[in-house]
Amino acid sequence: MFDMSTIFLVDQKEGFTPNISHLVSMMNYTRKTTLEAVEGLSAEELDYLVHDEANSIGMLLGHMAAVERVYQIITFEKRFPTEEEERTLSPGLELGEKGKEAFKGFPLEHYLEELQTVRNETFEKFMSLSDAWLFEQTDWWWNQPGNNYFKWFHVFEDEINHRGQIRMIKKMYSKELVR
Repeated sequence: MFDMSTIFLVDQKEGFTPNISHLVSMMNYTRKTTLEAVEGLSAEELDYLVHDEANSIGMLLGHMAAVERVYQIITFEKRFPTEEEERTLSPGLELGEKGKEAFKGFPLEHYLEELQTVRNETFEKFMSLSDAWLFEQTDWWWNQPGNNYFKWFHVFEDEINHRGQIRMIKKMYSKELVR
């Protein structure tokens, strides 16, 4: 999946333009470390809730896939999700009770397959885009301009944030077992 001889290099990736290659490099490293954080987890560990209002690791993995799908729609199709797409993606985007219902009882492979499917679609589309696309601007948060580069930075920045939560949940789960 990842070329370990270049995982720590932000450089040219075959099939991608120079700036998109840099984005892909960072996304690859982020995903590699996320996969390491969840390696070998059981369904019970994936479903563990620290408290009633917490997110489980499975919910966070579902969230990562949903966020990437939304950004595919926003940046590749230059539109916001339809009502039907929002309904489909809302458990992963909103989490909460919807997320608890949607992301429970699955083995790790379920989440890994979804993450890989979404990422494959992203990279396939990236291969067809130019560096100029990265710098295309639209109104974004708080009516400020944002470009596609920032939007895709946010996708993996969000994953990094939730990977930190995953690591914390794993520690809390292991402490729970000791009690």
